[in-house]
Amino acid sequence: MVCKVITSAIIGLDAHKVEVEVDTVNSLPSISIVGLADTAINEAKERVRSAIKNSEYTFPRGKVIINLAPADIRKVGTNYDLPIAVGILIEENVLTEQMVEGWGFLGELSLDGHLRKTNGILPLVQGLKDFGITKVIIPKDNSIEASFASGIEIYPAEHLVDVVNNFIENPLKQVKSKLEDYLSNVNEEDFLFDFKNVKGQQKAKKALEIAAAGGHNMLMTGSPGSGKTLMAKCFQSILPPLTAQEALELTRIYSIAGLLTEKEPLVTKRPFRTVHHTASAVGIIGGGTSPKPGEITLAHRGVLFLDEMVEFPRNVLEVLRQPLEDGEISISRVKSSVKYPADFILLGAMNPCPCGFFGDKEKNCKCSEYQIQKYKSRLSGPILDRIDLIIDVPRLTAEELTTSKSDGEFSKEIRKRVINARKIQYERYKNENILTNSALTSKLIPKYCAVDKVSTELLKTAVVKYQLSGRKYDRILKIARTIADLDNSENIQSKHVTQALQYRI
Repeated sequence: MVCKVITSAIIGLDAHKVEVEVDTVNSLPSISIVGLADTAINEAKERVRSAIKNSEYTFPRGKVIINLAPADIRKVGTNYDLPIAVGILIEENVLTEQMVEGWGFLGELSLDGHLRKTNGILPLVQGLKDFGITKVIIPKDNSIEASFASGIEIYPAEHLVDVVNNFIENPLKQVKSKLEDYLSNVNEEDFLFDFKNVKGQQKAKKALEIAAAGGHNMLMTGSPGSGKTLMAKCFQSILPPLTAQEALELTRIYSIAGLLTEKEPLVTKRPFRTVHHTASAVGIIGGGTSPKPGEITLAHRGVLFLDEMVEFPRNVLEVLRQPLEDGEISISRVKSSVKYPADFILLGAMNPCPCGFFGDKEKNCKCSEYQIQKYKSRLSGPILDRIDLIIDVPRLTAEELTTSKSDGEFSKEIRKRVINARKIQYERYKNENILTNSALTSKLIPKYCAVDKVSTELLKTAVVKYQLSGRKYDRILKIARTIADLDNSENIQSKHVTQALQYRI
């Protein structure tokens, strides 16, 4: 008789219900797995056989046929070991199908029957809840991560014997939700870098504050040693805290990518991803035979920092064009097509020329005009159009460099203004399905970025003088809207537009 055990599969970030069907036939002893399974699942034959034998249960003597339904969805990973083992034990009359009704099973088995930690547990458990499953058994090492899911009972187990005993004589203990505990224990000031330790660069600091408040992309250009990289590292310390929904969204992504640790099972701070210029296009946007999240998805709701931005191959930078515009990335392969979120702040830094001293007041540039233009042309017009704030970061003067005290603010003070501006935007756009000013579409800009006559004349002059494109014009309005929010101004004033023009032209 065919028995069915429920588990789930992950495609992209979406979970799909999978029924593990097990049947035995009179034939030579063997195990056959069908249903579009990958290599890791096919290798489960040996793991499950040894786990059942070493747990002192009998294994079917005939042929065991295992079908992972639906058969048109590709299954990847090792979380199918436990449901396969449970199905075989039902066939051996150790358990009954009625006992496991309403239960889901997830977990990898070791040869001695112990349950090992599995990637992607949180989205897998949440998927089971959406399919109507009320209880799920998972490996004990995944218990904290799984506890962040709501609306489903989580039962951690250490061994296959514990799973069997749960239905016979010794029920497993349910783990309680720990989401609120982890969020309440987040130290919002626990950052390695603070703007208080950055000397000078007041204009750059203000621009970074605007970028954080409105979610704007930003590029810093300056001589080596001017503080671009240090300020970029401080940027994370002024970003607003994650909401519970954002924390769960990021934890799902990092769980699938296998980047969660025992010490940090929940993502509690906005990501800050630093990418080396040798990274490939696939490493940046994601991909592979079974598409995995790339750096832009790992930077979702946070920051992607590209130091020495012009050193990246042009084809790598160009793949950022669509994600920067849409806030998501679609990866299409012959066997599958997935969509990952990619709503991040792009933060770039670069030198003004190959030698790094073009425009420096103290050191002469050795580059020719042709070399400078060729160097700058590595950033295409479409990429620059998608960057909201472009500023020069001059080298510090001798007086600024040698002073023992910093005249800057602590990051926590800047962060308060950023959080206040984000709250204003949240209330303004709560019916528009966007969170920040940077996400305003061309349809919404006239509604939320109206300007007075003086500001209109300023913008007209800038459009004619600097030949601004439609995209640049829209971005200037969005920057002005953010500056007004930081100024607690309901309307965009001419001073806000003037400041926005300084950061964009």
